[in-house]
Amino acid sequence: MRLLLGAAMAALLSATTASAEVDTKEFAVVGTWGNLNNWKNFESRLWNDVLPEASGGKLTANAKPYTELGLSGFEVVKLLKLGSYDAVHALTTYTSQDSPALEGIDLAGVIQDFDTYRKALNAYEPIIRRELRAKYNAELVMLYTFPSQQLWCKLDGENISLDTLKGKKIRTYSTSLGDFIEGLGASAVTLAFAEVVPALQQGVADCGITGTGPAYNAKWWQVVSHNVQVRLGYAATFMAVNGKVWDGLSSETQNLIRENAAAMEDEIWSTTAAFDKVAMDCNASGPCELGEPGGMIPVPPSDADQAKVKDIVENFVLKRFAERCGKACAEEWNSTIGEIAGVKAPL
Repeated sequence: MRLLLGAAMAALLSATTASAEVDTKEFAVVGTWGNLNNWKNFESRLWNDVLPEASGGKLTANAKPYTELGLSGFEVVKLLKLGSYDAVHALTTYTSQDSPALEGIDLAGVIQDFDTYRKALNAYEPIIRRELRAKYNAELVMLYTFPSQQLWCKLDGENISLDTLKGKKIRTYSTSLGDFIEGLGASAVTLAFAEVVPALQQGVADCGITGTGPAYNAKWWQVVSHNVQVRLGYAATFMAVNGKVWDGLSSETQNLIRENAAAMEDEIWSTTAAFDKVAMDCNASGPCELGEPGGMIPVPPSDADQAKVKDIVENFVLKRFAERCGKACAEEWNSTIGEIAGVKAPL
């Protein structure tokens, strides 16, 4: 009995000591889009509920999404490096101008299912971690995804396919997507997410690329007619902490943040794959548990479309990525994502 009491007391003292060694800090945080699920269900909850509760109120945050701050998302990692924010959530493709290697996790059209994508992302994680530290002095803490990125188009007629998109103006948000669009024989138009609906209404763009959930939540179905269901990526997203801030935290604080972020990562992955199908149904004729069905016409990829995707991936997407990234970078990609996806970037 004394031994049991002693062990229980030691465990209690250890937990109390660990709690005492967690830093007291309020983080200035930028999350992704306030009208989308990742912010509403996960990012905001991590900072406003999970970490404060896990730390006994020691870790708090002033956390706001891009939409509330008037940010597009492209600039947030540079603001993190400058110290304007302590932590940010950002798409890897939004940072690829300074680090082509970061683009490698979301190359357009390479991976067509969530399970393979998570394996690829886990394999590439050390490279993402290294690049964020080297280019932005940022510590990678969390790595997750949005729903699959597909094509949403304002089209006339029947028998729609990828060939129908030749000559169209298509909204993109990354270099790799631009390469894919060029392979289609279409024109890439770079627009921030908030600018897409008016661009589609005004004819500035004929199609847009975004995730299944974001397309529904932002009501793209009010201005487009067809959903071409080729998966062009997954909008890999990371949460990173300013390197100086991170290095100044105690190991207990770092561990607490990592453990809770990892648990939320798993939650995002398990729900996003299921939500992807729900959102595709909601953008079409339903059934829709999210609200009113969008009524778009779904266009599943035909065998000819799938062959076209493979051709564009090999001759445009991977070729251009290897040219931007360089031989050593392409070799890293081939030995990680390429190995899992069954394709290779040319060296």
